Amino acid sequence: MSHHTEVKVRFYELDPYDHVNHTSYLGYFESARVEALDAIGFGMNVLKEAGFQIVVVELNARFLAPAGLHDVLEIGTEVAETARASSKWRQEMRRDGNLIATLEVRAAFTDLEGRPHRPPDGFVEAMLKL
Repeated sequence: MSHHTEVKVRFYELDPYDHVNHTSYLGYFESARVEALDAIGFGMNVLKEAGFQIVVVELNARFLAPAGLHDVLEIGTEVAETARASSKWRQEMRRDGNLIATLEVRAAFTDLEGRPHRPPDGFVEAMLKL
């Protein structure tokens, strides 16, 4: 994975079994994708100012082991493929080097009204450098 983000588990993200709630994983993964976009110069604010947004259209998550309070999780993010107005992202979450969750995301580019749109100039090239 090309871009890496670290997240520390907080107590309010736990379920009654003292594991990270499955919905919190999605937030961790999304934060990592947003940081990856910032790293290539196409942060959410930059895209919005240019009249674009990226919307998630499909998710496929796999949970392999639970995370718990104060765990430091490393999330790797890469772009697996790009198409005319969409992209597929792959992400891996690790704790102490051990894989604990994966996520595949299909995201679409739209204008601010939600109509499909090609990404801004230079975006695809920048994404492929992740």
